[in-house]
Amino acid sequence: MEQDAQNTAIIGIDISKRKFDLALLRQGKLKHKSFPNTPVGHTALIDWLQNQGVTTAHACMESTNIYGDVLAEHLHDHGYTVSIVNPARIKGFAQSELARTKTDKADAGVIARFCAALKPAPWQPDPVEIRELRALVRRLDALLEMRQQEINRLQVAPAVLVEALKAHVDYLDQSIKSTRQQIHDHIDNHPDLKQKRALLESIPGIGAASIPIILAEFADVARLGNAKRLAAFVGVAPRERQSGSSVHGRTVLSKMGRSQLRKAFFMPALVALRYNPPLKAMRERMLASGKAKMAIVGAAMRKLVHLIYGVLKSGVPFDPNYRSKTVDG
Repeated sequence: MEQDAQNTAIIGIDISKRKFDLALLRQGKLKHKSFPNTPVGHTALIDWLQNQGVTTAHACMESTNIYGDVLAEHLHDHGYTVSIVNPARIKGFAQSELARTKTDKADAGVIARFCAALKPAPWQPDPVEIRELRALVRRLDALLEMRQQEINRLQVAPAVLVEALKAHVDYLDQSIKSTRQQIHDHIDNHPDLKQKRALLESIPGIGAASIPIILAEFADVARLGNAKRLAAFVGVAPRERQSGSSVHGRTVLSKMGRSQLRKAFFMPALVALRYNPPLKAMRERMLASGKAKMAIVGAAMRKLVHLIYGVLKSGVPFDPNYRSKTVDG
């Protein structure tokens, strides 16, 4: 078995929107290749690996954005082990190597060496219904962004473009409405998602806009182990700056998770600070101790993540009288 592990090829993948760079590590030697980040490119990758005689491999990539999800699923579906790693770990490994070159090709090599040295845990794709929900949620986010861009253009547009822009905004409004209905129906059609939606609805501050995002990104909280890991995944875990007697920086959000996911917790945190009893009490304590307003919002985001973990893990609706073990930020 140990011999098989030694013979397993290692694949480091650096992903961008349009392409991904690959570093194949075998017997201490790297071989580089670049592919378009499209379904055609994903198929070409599998063909290339097979032509290289690579039937067993451990592929590793960073969890920096949405552009690697489909590729990770494609590799997994073809029998390859896949790990998706926090980019902070890759950065730390690169610094330990005293790496000076920063290119896509070089980064793929760093990821391959990281994978070979530290053997990160295998990643498992979500069930099909979660993948489909995630696709719908991200489509809705894109439509909302396009609509805001057109509204911004409309405010400064010359008269000759006004009607066309209004027509496009109307079209986007219909598409947004249709996609929201698809999301609602999709959750209704899957009992597990429907049950989890009801659990999330019990938490004051978590509303109709944020629930599909939560279900799409981490419906199965058990995979993350505990609430602290979920907070780190979202990027709302605290990060302290303290060293010796001279460095005493203020505690801030780590921001190591996906920015879009972290953004989804900002407005719910503001609502929860007004209407969620434990968070209202936390706000009063933190104000009394002189905490800054944004520090309180960050603590509220983190507290919401802990509450979400609790109700999804236990299957029990939120109880405002339950004394949580989490502490104020």
